[in-house]
Amino acid sequence: MTSEFPIVAPGMITMKGDPRFNERWLHSLLKADPSLLGLGDLVFRDSERPQPSGGRLDLLLSDPETSPPTWYEVEIQLGVIDESHIIRTIEYWDIERKRYPEFEHIAVIVAERVTGRFLNVIQLFNGKIPLIAIQLQLVEVNGSYTLIPSRIVDLVQLGTDEEAKGPTANRNHWARFSETLPVVDAMIARINDLVGNQDNRYEANYTLHYIAIMQNGAPKNFMEFRPNQERVLTSFKINLTEQTKDELRGAGLSVTKDDRNGFRIYLAPGDLEKYREHIDDLIRRAHEG
Repeated sequence: MTSEFPIVAPGMITMKGDPRFNERWLHSLLKADPSLLGLGDLVFRDSERPQPSGGRLDLLLSDPETSPPTWYEVEIQLGVIDESHIIRTIEYWDIERKRYPEFEHIAVIVAERVTGRFLNVIQLFNGKIPLIAIQLQLVEVNGSYTLIPSRIVDLVQLGTDEEAKGPTANRNHWARFSETLPVVDAMIARINDLVGNQDNRYEANYTLHYIAIMQNGAPKNFMEFRPNQERVLTSFKINLTEQTKDELRGAGLSVTKDDRNGFRIYLAPGDLEKYREHIDDLIRRAHEG
């Protein structure tokens, strides 16, 4: 029986030892397009970054939309991951976070294969080091090539559920990096107007990585905020149709996908009033969801 949609089997290519696809080629590719790692729209900052130990950090990427900005210290290895690669990744991460404590730092290990043996080694650091391990494989289909990133160890796996919410912070911590906290205040006030009550008011729950919402001391995860100097990246934990997203964009809102189940919009001072009808609808739907 012939399928209406024929499936073509991919050909897996081992980059290690193949002169066409050496480590320098991969570095250049990821430098030009960091999104190939599957970590989102990160920005390239540096490559072959000299370290006091004499080594060089393969790639330094950043997410400027978080407050404070997040730096990703990325080490790349062709072939199977090994002990020296893990140690080097953690060493460079530690150096950079001590050099630049005003930023958040995440260690990223990239290899063609992450085996069970070394996966166990990586997991020994559970809850101690913010670390991502990516298995990056090269695939050929009909003469074209693509990279397939698979997160073998992700940040959500580190530590307990309580640790995964992030360390606690306070308002002063965010005030050091952001001038848009009044936007967050206005959004939480609006949440209370729409879905709160006098006995169960919603409040800001400050962590180092984002501002969440809590009610009577219990976390409520239907919305999150990441303020920066000019805008607030606001996450709604609901899924929208493409038609609804297009309608929001047509109204003037900037809509992007949220990897943690939902979507995000950017809110500048004055946007709550400007887009009140749309935002009220999103708050209600997120709360109900």
